[in-house]
Amino acid sequence: MSYVLPQHNMPQKSVLEPRVAVHYGIPSTSSVLAFDPTQHLLAIGTLDGRIKVLGGDNIEGMLISPKPLPFKNLEFLQNQGFLVSISNENEIQVWDLERRHIACNLQWESNITAFSVIGGTHYMYVGDEYGFLSVVKYAAEERKIIHLPYHLPANVIAAYTISLTSGVLLIAYENGLLILWDVTEDRAVLVRGCKDLQLQDETLVVSPNEMRHERSYDTVDDEQAEKEISSLCWVSSDGSVLAVGYVDGDILLWNLSPASFSKDQKAQKSSNIAAKLQLSSGNRRLPVIVLHWSADSAHNGHRGQLFVYGGDDIGSEEVLTILNLDWSSGIETLKCSDRVDLTLHGSFADLMLVPSAAESRDTSSLFVLTNPGQLHFYDDACLSALMSQPDKKHYVHAIQYPAVLPTIEPRMTVASLVSEKGSTARALLEAVSVAKLQVADIRNGESTKWPLTGGVPCQLSLTEEYGIMRLYIAGYQDGSVRIWDATFPVLSLLYYLESQVEGVEVAGATAPVSALDFGSSSMSLAIGNEYGLVRIHRLVGNSNETSLHFVTETNHEVHNLKFGNKTRCTAFFFVINSPVHALQYVTSEARLAVGYECGRVAMLDVSSSSVLFLTDCLSSSSSSVMSLAMKIVPDVNSDSLEHPENKTSHQSAQEVAFIMTKDAHIVVMDCITGNVVASQMMHPKRESTAISLYILGKFIFFTKSKISISEVSEESLTSSQDSEARNDPAQTKNEHERDLREVEYDMSSQAIHLEQKLNDSLILLCAEDALCLYSSKALTQGDDNAIHKMNLVKPCCWTTIFKRNEKECGLILVYQAGVIEIRSLPDLELVGETSLMSILRWNFKTNMDKMMSSSGTGLITMVNGCESAFVSLLAFENDFRIPEALPCLHDEVLAAAVVLPSQNQKKKQIMGSASGILGGIIKGFKRNKSSQEVDIDEGRKSLTLHLEDIFSRFPFSDPSTDVADEGRVEEFNIDDIELEEPLPLPSSSLKSNNDGRDKETERERLFEGGSSVDTKPRLRTPEEIMAKYRKSGDASSAAAHAKDKLVERQDKLERLSKRTEELQSGAENFASMANELVKKMENRKWWNM
Repeated sequence: MSYVLPQHNMPQKSVLEPRVAVHYGIPSTSSVLAFDPTQHLLAIGTLDGRIKVLGGDNIEGMLISPKPLPFKNLEFLQNQGFLVSISNENEIQVWDLERRHIACNLQWESNITAFSVIGGTHYMYVGDEYGFLSVVKYAAEERKIIHLPYHLPANVIAAYTISLTSGVLLIAYENGLLILWDVTEDRAVLVRGCKDLQLQDETLVVSPNEMRHERSYDTVDDEQAEKEISSLCWVSSDGSVLAVGYVDGDILLWNLSPASFSKDQKAQKSSNIAAKLQLSSGNRRLPVIVLHWSADSAHNGHRGQLFVYGGDDIGSEEVLTILNLDWSSGIETLKCSDRVDLTLHGSFADLMLVPSAAESRDTSSLFVLTNPGQLHFYDDACLSALMSQPDKKHYVHAIQYPAVLPTIEPRMTVASLVSEKGSTARALLEAVSVAKLQVADIRNGESTKWPLTGGVPCQLSLTEEYGIMRLYIAGYQDGSVRIWDATFPVLSLLYYLESQVEGVEVAGATAPVSALDFGSSSMSLAIGNEYGLVRIHRLVGNSNETSLHFVTETNHEVHNLKFGNKTRCTAFFFVINSPVHALQYVTSEARLAVGYECGRVAMLDVSSSSVLFLTDCLSSSSSSVMSLAMKIVPDVNSDSLEHPENKTSHQSAQEVAFIMTKDAHIVVMDCITGNVVASQMMHPKRESTAISLYILGKFIFFTKSKISISEVSEESLTSSQDSEARNDPAQTKNEHERDLREVEYDMSSQAIHLEQKLNDSLILLCAEDALCLYSSKALTQGDDNAIHKMNLVKPCCWTTIFKRNEKECGLILVYQAGVIEIRSLPDLELVGETSLMSILRWNFKTNMDKMMSSSGTGLITMVNGCESAFVSLLAFENDFRIPEALPCLHDEVLAAAVVLPSQNQKKKQIMGSASGILGGIIKGFKRNKSSQEVDIDEGRKSLTLHLEDIFSRFPFSDPSTDVADEGRVEEFNIDDIELEEPLPLPSSSLKSNNDGRDKETERERLFEGGSSVDTKPRLRTPEEIMAKYRKSGDASSAAAHAKDKLVERQDKLERLSKRTEELQSGAENFASMANELVKKMENRKWWNM
């Protein structure tokens, strides 16, 4: 008899919609930090196009860019709910934190080398590789980025002024040039470069062992005049002192105050221009990669701490250097009172200063990001204690990022996702109230000092009505187990189960956890470890129970303990010293099946704390047990299936275990006696590595004339495998013999007639290289013929099944290459395909499959290094009720409640590049950040209100210039012209707008409005002519007067002609002089003109 697979309603490709429902942890590719001091949010950009946003109360968000590219800049639009990123392909992206996606983007045509957000606004400075400075604005209502007219081209002509205003912008070029630019007056305020340094420089060398002043006698040649900048930061609140790090390891503190420069900058090269710092006196030093400043407000900002990464000798230990600097008596008297080297917890990635939580503190707190994916926080008390240590130890205790789901410290070894419904979910809710109090005691301490408090928890709560519907259980290398409430996207810790029980010493209890199984009806958790120990915890139980059982194969000890309201460990089972690989509660949950690495299986009676049996090795090769599954089937010795009329009441059902070992050996075992009912190999002719075994439930199979099992199986094989089968004579002969043994039925030609109907279950066996479907009845009777078989073209490492309803089900396969497939059941047809790289930007790693689990609805959990994720693969699956259940990353209530700072209010701005309009731009360096405390005065506040007017025009244009009314007609004649002597030509080639208007007036007077294109001559009336030219007296006097006017007119015309010739000659001379000036000045920069 042959089976035809039923045609179920299979999921279609349109329902495949992979998305990250929950993500916790810091990516290992993290590279850049950004901080919003108002919302208390921290953003972490990665090298693969992801942005991690961290808040408080377990609130985390993951933003994934369409392209897996590194971010070279990342900044918040502070307190506005937007985050701006710059990718390596120079795409400016604005992220909407509320909606968690890109609001808009703008592709920049050139390479962006500098970027800075103007604090508290939507305006941004963009600098490129060609030295152009542009301004863009994010229009929130239109949801687009607007490129504004304001920009500074390379050939701009600017003049110097000696007063700094609140609209001054710092522009730093890669070659060491520093320019203070006034955006309101369109002129350079100050230009500084290494050529301005004195020939004899005094250098303050601050090495780990000593601090001294050295005299260096360096000549300022062309190479030194263009010293490449690698980092910078402000070290004063008023923008008067700037710290600049260079690629040769030097640090210069530039004095940019008004008193430090004059109009004749070339003549001034005094020692108060800059002071030089070196962290080592060696000739080969690392570039100064990062500079940050924390000011001491008690000394007017002239004293503080400079944080330096880099600048030490090449090959030295990787540390973060903290210098206590004092320049209260002037920059020329710079002193360093102390140096401390802070040892990092990995390879340095970035750091960020944040305001101190206590107003009385002068120091700032510090975030340090290291690879892979480690984030540490040094609060102000920690840094103060570090600076006060007499021995100056490198290492201090930092607060590590309190991971919601710990994966590294301690290391997670196994995980399980459990779905609950009905009474079990409500019982869990009743039991966790006490457990949460215990967990709160564990989490108190360092985690409460974590400074991030941003985000708003989800207000949606169905827990009280439905209970706890999902649990996430994880086992760790230290033997402990943690259980979270995973009903909502924000997980909360419910239970922390230690490996040891207080008062009882159990050998091997601290071994790594290797297997988990949760019994829903008994509310008990079975935990197996690599020592071979199995312990049972009851999450809900009677507080009066005090017994703890320690059971071996030959011994049984009972210990009386007081558990109180804590979760109870009821029993320890130690049957054999072999790692536990599989745990499975039997249907009644009174018994527990345990599969060991040595290939043996034990059946434990949990209710009586006893060992029922321990089998011999089930595989001839002593292969480890990989999977266990239980099923109640009719007694295999009965003939009730063939003769239903003979079935009697004494023929009871039998509970059997389907066991698969790693070498793909399948064993069917009686769960009561331990007797082996059937045993066979999945692939008798070749080696195969088994992964999992599933019982799919009951299906109806139809028999059809002249269709064999072999024919059904061959339909799903690959072409290469089909050719191999056809070329194998032995295999062809065996298939022919099976065909001869088949039972044929007479069928109608019009339709397939139902001949026999069997209520049976399918057993799905998954191996690295194949998938096989068996009938449970066939396996229990020793039939090794597969209903359906499919060979896999690439090695598989993990599988799970999912059900949408009673009719729709499927199989999820994860391959070692990171590919994820969804196949329909039971025909195993491919429905959809995706990958870990496209969903999470992950590569598959060794042992990742051990920490993968599924809820049975298409929601799978994974762990990769410091990261853990819940991924929903199917469009119809939304167990987390997203987006309504997601926490909000932007607190609108807090944003509306923030009062703008006034003159007598102090606001600590930690990113100098985003403090008011006083920002820093670096050409040739990935970004500029500086840490300082800035007083935002009324001048800057009023200036911010006029940013639209400032940036909506091209520089050097005067928007207030009045335009003459071209439509006005003035009546003049040549007699009204009064000629004067020629005026001397102006010394400058530039003419003012007033001169232009005077020339226009003369032209109108001469030609009676001839400058206007639309003006036509007007015919005057005789009365107007007589009124203007009629003179008193007789005709002779009138004729004499007209003659005099004609002579005067002739004289004026001659003088006008002579004046025209002189002007023409002067214009030719000026054009020649302008050409010579262009040739002379074409190689000079715009700020030197």
